[in-house]
Amino acid sequence: MSLIIAAAQSASVPGDISGNVTHHLRFGNMAAERGAQLLVFPELSLTGYELTTARSNALRPDSSDLNPLRHLATHAPMTVVVGTPMLDDHDELRIAAFAVRSDGSVLTYTKEYVHQSEEGVFRSGPGGPALLVEDATVALAICADAAHPEHAARAAARGATVYAVGVMITEDGYTRKAALLKNYALEHRMAVLMANYSGVTGGSVSAGKSALWSEDGQLVAASTGSEEALVVGMKQNGGWNGIVLPLSSP
Repeated sequence: MSLIIAAAQSASVPGDISGNVTHHLRFGNMAAERGAQLLVFPELSLTGYELTTARSNALRPDSSDLNPLRHLATHAPMTVVVGTPMLDDHDELRIAAFAVRSDGSVLTYTKEYVHQSEEGVFRSGPGGPALLVEDATVALAICADAAHPEHAARAAARGATVYAVGVMITEDGYTRKAALLKNYALEHRMAVLMANYSGVTGGSVSAGKSALWSEDGQLVAASTGSEEALVVGMKQNGGWNGIVLPLSSP
């Protein structure tokens, strides 16, 4: 069976959840046209990487703000993984990935390794279960999670065949972090998909260069810069092909 997965290299307007959801739909429609079964967005994509306003913009998995994404996921069909601040049942703020599935349900993953710069705002979370996308077992990660080799190792030990990471990485950190992801692919024999931001968010400039590596560590497809784009990988008969598409006009 074929598997088609995609990373959205998207820009976000600070705190504009409704506008960002609409912008996410543009990527979602492009991905659906390509037959994608999984679409992954950057860390905190629904709000931007904005730490000072995170609590006031926090969402819960049952939020009506997600309804357009539920509609996309059920009608495509595909699983759409978006980033958001989330208040848990104890009113603690987490960095979360909401995986909106093709049946309309939402699986929640929370960042396990909160970066030092985020500790004054967010609490580390417990992670979350893997996703089943067609025949693939997809483990989620959020940015600094993937800086800890044990995180990828645990994912592989639980049977992950795809490691999907939403990030905010600047040019200074890109080379080192991309090398880590490539090594995880090779060491653990799992495809690695990385969705990075386009443009400026939280006062920092993203490196872009969203990418997909195959199970043998080979680069399947990658954006060459930070322009908004969709990175698509297609696996069929055990081999990968990829393409990078610029974001289409509205």
